[in-house]
Amino acid sequence: MSQAHHDGAALLELPGSKAGKALSAHLDHRNPLVFDTHELGRRPGALQRLTRSVEAPGSPGVFGIDGVIGVSAGAPVELEIRLESVMEGVLVTGTARATAEGECVRCLEPLKLEVEADFQEMFSYPDADDRGRAAEPADDAEEDEDRLYLEDGLFDLEPVLRDAVVLALPMQPVCRDDCPGLCSQCGARLADDPEHHHDVADIRWAALQGLAGTIQDGEKDDVSGAEAGVDEKQEK
Repeated sequence: MSQAHHDGAALLELPGSKAGKALSAHLDHRNPLVFDTHELGRRPGALQRLTRSVEAPGSPGVFGIDGVIGVSAGAPVELEIRLESVMEGVLVTGTARATAEGECVRCLEPLKLEVEADFQEMFSYPDADDRGRAAEPADDAEEDEDRLYLEDGLFDLEPVLRDAVVLALPMQPVCRDDCPGLCSQCGARLADDPEHHHDVADIRWAALQGLAGTIQDGEKDDVSGAEAGVDEKQEK
């Protein structure tokens, strides 16, 4: 089982992820993410290298992190894959490269990010190998449920690729590492105006300023009262 699968399952449950899909039904060899292993054969140690350009699938779910960042449906995905025949099945190792689109979590501006996702997965023979030996049942029932199988020599790479892409994407994408974000007062993008600021009174001095204003008003009242008394005396 791939490291990407175990880590991805701990992060989030993805629609269409490989978790819980032990055996795909009715794989279509015309699907660009379905691969045929007949040419590889079942002799342990046999290798086959493949390169393929495919379009990112649009369903189920999002090819990435929904609402944050992902590879748009139909966007090109470049695949480099190595197939290796082993006793249990076919070990698939590869790298996917694509361009993801999303939004900066600091300034909310659109961004693009080049993604390189590595993956490795074992696709097991469903019942027996060429020598007629029945597949040994897994000791762990949960592990057996998560195992992926070949179907008539075919395997579907999409759920494996989906998990790998999610793990390769940042959970909090930024347009640049030092993005200053938005002004907390007015929402202006600070990268456009580095000198942007607001004159805000320090709340620690607000009470003293109010007290000072009260004292000044009181002094004015005293002065006014004194002047009024002088005027009355002069009139007398």
